[in-house]
Amino acid sequence: MRKTAILIKLAIILVVASLVSTASRGQNGGPALNSQPRHLILAHYMPWYSADPASGQWGWHWSMNHFNPNHNVGGRRDIASHYYPLIGPYDSSDPYVLECQVLLMKFAGIDGCVIDWRGTDDYYDYATNNRNAELMAQALRNAGLRYAILYEDSSVRELIKGNRLSPSDAIAHGQQTLEWLQDHWFSSPNYVQFKGKPLFLVWGGNGGYFQGAQWNEIFAPLKIPPAYFSELGRNPPAIGGFGWPVPDGGTQASFEALDRFYNWYPQTQNFIAVAYPRFHDIYAEAGVHKSWGSIDDQNGKTYEETLTRALQSQSPIVQIATWNDWGEGTQIEPSVQFGYRDLETTQKLRRKYIDPAFPYTAQDLRLPVRLYELRKAHKSYPAAQARLDQIASLLFHGNTRRARAELTAFKSGGSRH
Repeated sequence: MRKTAILIKLAIILVVASLVSTASRGQNGGPALNSQPRHLILAHYMPWYSADPASGQWGWHWSMNHFNPNHNVGGRRDIASHYYPLIGPYDSSDPYVLECQVLLMKFAGIDGCVIDWRGTDDYYDYATNNRNAELMAQALRNAGLRYAILYEDSSVRELIKGNRLSPSDAIAHGQQTLEWLQDHWFSSPNYVQFKGKPLFLVWGGNGGYFQGAQWNEIFAPLKIPPAYFSELGRNPPAIGGFGWPVPDGGTQASFEALDRFYNWYPQTQNFIAVAYPRFHDIYAEAGVHKSWGSIDDQNGKTYEETLTRALQSQSPIVQIATWNDWGEGTQIEPSVQFGYRDLETTQKLRRKYIDPAFPYTAQDLRLPVRLYELRKAHKSYPAAQARLDQIASLLFHGNTRRARAELTAFKSGGSRH
């Protein structure tokens, strides 16, 4: 009897443990929004790409006023990058692109994005980027992924230079900008929280526009001030710093700079670890300015080492720099040159350091791109798109086996227009 009672208790414990494990995961196989894994992996995302015909023009980030994407060179568009996207140069407002990107992140084991953002002003491409950022935020919500904002407050300086803002109104403009974030994004259940406050990164450190106590004034009207992190070193009132690749001086110097970053932050302090694959910008070739420097890819070793170190650190957040900065060559988004290699590395290291039961495979990473290619090939056929919508739903719910079978059937002639 005693043995039977023990077995019954053990069975109950196992059932409860199973239920707790299931409840702690989101419906799509990732961490539930009310849970916090040991490390949250976020990819830094640029929403600034404009492409013809989606936007009626090729934006600066594909051309840099030097390259002409309407021209083909060796069968590829002439773009402002040493590398070439596997899906081709794209528009950041294209819903099929966003669908593909968030599914790739999901299957790679990336929990979401830090979206590069310059405010809402209708100046330069800021308003367009803000629209694209909102579209990406919605796509991330659809995938059950998270997001946060990195604010490039150098945009304030540009507004002043363009006589669109008076220096005396800069603080009020900053307050309005943060209130907009509070009303539109900070309150979303998908927005990343750090110790109960919305995560808020600011680019530029001492090179940004707002400095020191000015941030206290900007945060003052908010219901909950954000968890503010500045670039590299902690610039008060920032509560911590976030890492970033430092290419000046070359590969070895960049690793020494990374050593200094980790040495700045004792385990008791707040910091956001960084991982990156390389740095190979095209600014000099485009005539924008001289190169910032370079970090060698080392056949994938740079990314694997920096991501491993980030995941071994005490930082609860790891930022990948970047998902898609093609101009600086720091992208892990699939490319012609590297394929899915960096995403496969992310899968492997997530399995090792975060989630041994992470369910997605290297072959699953191919499915979003296949879906995207079929979307484009059948863009004029509503019936085909309806069927692809069903396949997309399978992917968003993590049913990769059935989605693969459906994609194979579609590709082999099973589509009906």
